[in-house]
Amino acid sequence: MQNKLSVYEELRDQGRDLITRPPDTTTSPQQSHRAKQNTTVTVTAYNRSSPHERRAVGVGRRWDVLHVWSTARILVPLLREEGFDVHALCGRSEEEARSLAQELGIPFHTSQSDDVLLHPDVDLVCIYIPPPLTRQIAVKALGIGKNVVCEKAATALDAFKMVTAARYYPQLLSIVGNAWRFLPAFVAMRRLLTEGYVGELQVCDARVYGPSLLDQSYGWTCEELMGGGGLHTVGSALVDLLSHLVGKRAQRVHGLLRTFLQQNGAIRGIRRITSDDFCFFQMLMGGNSSGSGAGTASGVCCTVTLNFNMPGDFVHEVMVVGSAGRLIARGTDLYGQRNGSVREELLLRDSGGAGPEVHLPHLRGLGSMVTALKQAFQGPTERRSWVRGPIDMAATFEDGLYVQTVVEAVKRSSRSGEWESVEVMTQEPDPNQNLCEALQRNKN
Repeated sequence: MQNKLSVYEELRDQGRDLITRPPDTTTSPQQSHRAKQNTTVTVTAYNRSSPHERRAVGVGRRWDVLHVWSTARILVPLLREEGFDVHALCGRSEEEARSLAQELGIPFHTSQSDDVLLHPDVDLVCIYIPPPLTRQIAVKALGIGKNVVCEKAATALDAFKMVTAARYYPQLLSIVGNAWRFLPAFVAMRRLLTEGYVGELQVCDARVYGPSLLDQSYGWTCEELMGGGGLHTVGSALVDLLSHLVGKRAQRVHGLLRTFLQQNGAIRGIRRITSDDFCFFQMLMGGNSSGSGAGTASGVCCTVTLNFNMPGDFVHEVMVVGSAGRLIARGTDLYGQRNGSVREELLLRDSGGAGPEVHLPHLRGLGSMVTALKQAFQGPTERRSWVRGPIDMAATFEDGLYVQTVVEAVKRSSRSGEWESVEVMTQEPDPNQNLCEALQRNKN
């Protein structure tokens, strides 16, 4: 089996040095053969340009901050190096699907998602598409009997429907692909929190600064209701990450969203951008859920600042502060400092080599997540079977529902100017509820 490092070297040779120093993982030929026998993967990767356009991602697409819709050319080599057989690809048109399938050496391509989901050789579906389309394909894939790795949904209601489908089929894999959970720096940070490196956890602070998240042309990234904006794209991943690290969930939130760039040279006339490019929110976390649960009795205070109006170097920092010290992840590196120490110490360096750092945290985590998926499917001898252990840290659909609930609470807070409670949906709301309330008001 070709050494995993060759994938990263090939990407650098192509001028896309996006992932550096891969995980030190070795796989025997027997293990690789078993993984290939047990699990066949289909990649559903659509273009980000429009929520209504299904298109296999092209080489010319620019790489934006944490926009995983353009990861097909990274994900496919990683899957193959871990022993998966990437068997099918879905695109917007037959021509575009054929072009990318030939380039990546994928034997089956189509422009119809049902053709992929009903394919008998497909066991695992990786869904990397705009948020408004995620729910319908994920739910259908589970109903057909496929394991699913997908991105976040557009709304809490969509996320609830995904949770319902996952509960109907508990034997199937259904996870949200938040790769930050698998980033070695955050894995080490969570372990050190559990071991008491910072003492009693008090405050979490996360900052992500960078260039605009908008596409070259008008599309879903410009629309708040379609899942565009920094809060939904990046803030949701930070909400999930902080809850995972702390072991608690947000009880109340307070936030502020702004859209400073409402039009540009390509988006003008009657069209306006409604997605946020600046976001600041606070979360009060209390009540143990899982993990370290290392906070104070009154809860852990978390602040998140997102600013996508900044040229220059990309900034990605997550810091946790406790009674005995602090831990801070800068990019893919982890630093720590105990009370009384003169300077901070480097605990984990994971950014060897040069490359656009804007991509490293997500893409390094993506590589580690694929490795965990391989281990999950390696043990069982039956097709589509998997074990929980290697991917125990992955975000479930229930986690995805919680995250979308927090995101919508932050949006409500930005409109009201007040603290908002986070109440996770337990049943699907009645679609006629608003009409009934209006009729009742008129009657009174």
